[in-house]
Amino acid sequence: MRLTRIALFIVFAGMALAQEQPAKPLYKYQQVMIPVRDGVHLQTVILTPVDQHGPLPILFRRTPYGVPDKAPEQLPPFMKELAHDGYIFVIQNLRGRFKSEGVFKLSSWVDLNDPKATNETTDAYDSIDWLVKNVPNNNGKVGMYGVSYDGLTTALALLHPHPALKAVSEQASPVDQWMNDDDHRYGALRESYDFEYAVMEQADKEKNTHFDFNQYDTFSWYLDLGPLSNINDQYLHGSIPYWNSTIEHPDYDEFWKKEAWVNQLHASTVPNLNVAGFWDQEDPWGPWQIFRHAKEHDPDHTDFMVAGPWYHGEWWAPKGESIGIIPFGGHETSREFRENLEAPFFRYYLHGEGEKPAWEASTFQSGSNTWHTYPVWPPKDAKLTKLYLQPDGKLSFEAPRNAAKGYREYVSDPAKPVPYRARPISPTYPGGDWRTWEVADQRFVTDRPDVLTYVSDPLDHDVTVTGQLSAHLVASTSGTDSDFVVKLIDVFPDNAQKDSWNPDSGPKPGQYAQSLNGYELPIAMEVRRGRYLQSFEHPHALPANKPIVWEVPLRDHDHVFLKGHRIMVEVQSTWFPVIDRNPQKFVPSIYQAKASDFVPATQRVYCTPAMPSYVELPIMP
Repeated sequence: MRLTRIALFIVFAGMALAQEQPAKPLYKYQQVMIPVRDGVHLQTVILTPVDQHGPLPILFRRTPYGVPDKAPEQLPPFMKELAHDGYIFVIQNLRGRFKSEGVFKLSSWVDLNDPKATNETTDAYDSIDWLVKNVPNNNGKVGMYGVSYDGLTTALALLHPHPALKAVSEQASPVDQWMNDDDHRYGALRESYDFEYAVMEQADKEKNTHFDFNQYDTFSWYLDLGPLSNINDQYLHGSIPYWNSTIEHPDYDEFWKKEAWVNQLHASTVPNLNVAGFWDQEDPWGPWQIFRHAKEHDPDHTDFMVAGPWYHGEWWAPKGESIGIIPFGGHETSREFRENLEAPFFRYYLHGEGEKPAWEASTFQSGSNTWHTYPVWPPKDAKLTKLYLQPDGKLSFEAPRNAAKGYREYVSDPAKPVPYRARPISPTYPGGDWRTWEVADQRFVTDRPDVLTYVSDPLDHDVTVTGQLSAHLVASTSGTDSDFVVKLIDVFPDNAQKDSWNPDSGPKPGQYAQSLNGYELPIAMEVRRGRYLQSFEHPHALPANKPIVWEVPLRDHDHVFLKGHRIMVEVQSTWFPVIDRNPQKFVPSIYQAKASDFVPATQRVYCTPAMPSYVELPIMP
C-alpha cells in the first residue's frame, strides 16, 4: 500500500538534481489550504504549467507522505509522459498529515450511509469541488492517480465520485487489510511490515518515522522479541493506534470488514486504469479485486486492468528494464507502460483525444518478455490444468498412482523459522532491498529439512500460464494450529548461457548467464493459516494428525515457463518475519500467545490417488 521510498526518492531526487543545474521553472507553485465539509483544511500544492495556453484538466494526487515545497525544475520520470499532454498537477496531504488539519487514522473506513461522516472519499469529493471552482483556467475535468496509499485514496473516490472526476488510475491500492495485501494474508499477520509501517506513519504527524532497530538483521530482532505482545510491552507502550487495533482484532470481525471498503463497490463508476505488479511485495491483490468488483456492472466498458513484471511501484521508475537481476529482454517496461497505456488513457478521457482502449486487460508477460492484450480477463482460452505433487518429490501432470507411503513430512519448529529472504534481513524502511525480495533466488531455503521441494523434469515445450493460479494441499499437522506456505517457482537451466533464453526476447548471449544458472525464480507465493480454514470470523483448532484440505489462492499471473526450464513447488510452514510465527498450538489469539505456547509440529503433505495435492494452472493453448 505504501509507495514511500520510491515515490519520494523520484520526486525529490529530481529536485536535488535541479539545484545543481538551475533551470527555468516549468510550473507555477501555489500552496493552499482547501476546506472540506467538517471545517478541516487540507494542505494542497497546485502546479500550473508556466507555458499554459488554454484550459487544462487537473491531475490530482492525495498522499500521506508530504507535498513538495517548491515547483520542480526537472520533472520526475513518472510525470514526464503525462506532462507532455498538459495538466495542472495537484498534490494534497491527507487529513492529519504534515500541515493538513484533522486526525490521520490510517484507515479505509467509508460509511456512505452517514451524511455526517468524513473520510477519504468525502475529502476527495470536497477537494475536487473546490479545485474546479477555484483553480484558474481548468477545463472542468479532473483525473486522479497514485500508487500504494496514493492509489488507495484514488480508489476510494470511486465510492462517491464528484461529477467532475472523469478518469482515475488506481495503482497498487489495497482493498481489505485482513484478507490480503499489506497487513495480512488470509488472517496471517505480516508482522514486520505491519509493525514497521504503523510506526512510520503514526509515530510523528510531521514526518515519516523509521523504527530504530538496535541490530541490522531484523530476523534476529523479531525472533529475540518473542511473542507479539512484547512489541507493546517493551517498545510501543500503546502509542501507535493502528498497531493497537491490529492486536485487538485478530479475527475477521466488524473492524476489518469495515476496513474492506471494496465490498461497497459494485460498478464501474468512473473510467479506471487499474495497475498491478506481479511481484509487488506490498499490494499485489487489491487492484485485481477492484477490477473484478467494478466488472459487476460495466455496460460502457470503462474498467481496465494493466499488470506487469514489477515490484511495488516500479512502473514509476525511469525504465523498468529488470527486476533484481531478472531482465526483461531489452524492454523498458515502466516507460512503455506510461507512454503506451497510462498517458493515452488520461489523454482520451481528460483531453478528448485518441482512442478508448479496445482491450479489457493488458499485461507484460514474463518469461516470453512480451506485451499482450486480452479482450476479457481471465482469457477464455486458458484451460485449468492440475500439476500434481508426487510422493517421490517430483511434479507431474499425471495424477499419483501409488498409495504406498503417499506423503512426505518435515518438522516445523517456531524457534527455528524459515526466513522469507536471505539473511541478514534489513529493516523494511528505509532499506532498498525489501523491494525485490519476491524475485529472490529460492536456493537459500531449498535444502532446509523443513522445506519440501517438488520439481518437474525439464520442459520439452513452453508452458504459458495466464489467469488465476491456486494450490490444493491435503496436509496434516501433529499440532492443533499451523500455517502452510506454497511457492510456485521457475527453475532456470544450469546451462543458461546456451539455451535458456529466446534470442528474440532475451538478453544477449552470455548476459546474466552465470548469475541465472539454476536460478529459482518465484512466480507465486502465498500462506494459509489453519485456524481460519473453516471460518475467517471464528477460528477453530485443527484435528491433530488428520489430513485436511488447504486451498491456497495464488493470484493472477501471466508467465511462460520456457522450454528447458523446470517447474518447482515448495511447501513450508514458517515464513519469518514477514509472516508472524504460528504457535502450532491452538490459542484464542496468537497475538496473546505465551512463549510456552510455541511448539514444534510434524507436518505431512499427502500425494495419493485418494488424497492428491496439486497446483492448478490456467494453461494457454
